[in-house]
Order: sequence, then structure tokens, then C-alpha cells
Amino acid sequence: MIAVDAGFLFALLDKSDAWHSRALAAAPTVQEGWITTWPALTEATHLMTRRLGSRFAQGLMNEVADGGILAWDIPPQQIAGIPALMQRYAKLPMDLADASLVLLAEHLGHGRILTTDERDFGSYRWKNRKPFHNLLAQAR
Repeated sequence: MIAVDAGFLFALLDKSDAWHSRALAAAPTVQEGWITTWPALTEATHLMTRRLGSRFAQGLMNEVADGGILAWDIPPQQIAGIPALMQRYAKLPMDLADASLVLLAEHLGHGRILTTDERDFGSYRWKNRKPFHNLLAQAR
């Protein structure tokens, strides 16, 4: 499974996005399975609705409903770690969607991610010390 961020999902659909061609090049990785979080989906659908139209957000949620993209629920016992993560990365700052993806990486046991947010995911560490591996940055 590969974690996917809202920026990647948006870039995949928006032909004018600077990351669009790299997102398309990374699209075949869906065969490995894509997983995200509900906060990242909220961010993605908000961006899509505002900038592209609600049919794009509906299409994304159809993919989730059909199982093409998995949505991970943050276990209640891990929610307590979110404020600490947001405090640790307050200078970036870290939002809820990004914090949820750090927890997802810890759950998966790896930091393989598709994201347009090179700065933040280049700084974030899962399990406090392990870096993310942005597969989208490689598609240059």
C-alpha cells in the first residue's frame, strides 16, 4: 500500500497543476494499492469542489466507495498523538491531514507516499526519526 496525500489526488485531475504530469506518471502505482485518511480526503474533496467542481470530488468518493482507494480510520488510541505532532511541526505548520498521514505511515510501517508537499513531507518523520519516501518526487 502507498499512502496518498490530498495534493497528489488533486494534481492527478487538474491538468493545469504543476504536478499533473508527475501525478499521471505515478498513476500506475495504484496497482500496489492506495490508502489515505479521512482528513486527507476532506482536504482533497474541498480543493476539487472549489477549483474543479463537485463532480470531481464525487468521482474521488466513488473511488473510495468502490474500494479503489482505501480510507484508513485513525484508531482512537492514536488520536492523542495528533496534538503532539502538530506542536512538533508548528513552524511548518502541520495540519490535521498531514498529522493523520504520519500516523498512517506508522501504521503501515513505511513512509512511501505520493504527495506534492515536498517541503513538509521532507521534514516530517514517522516514528520520530524515519523519513518519508516521496514517490512523486522521483517521477520528475
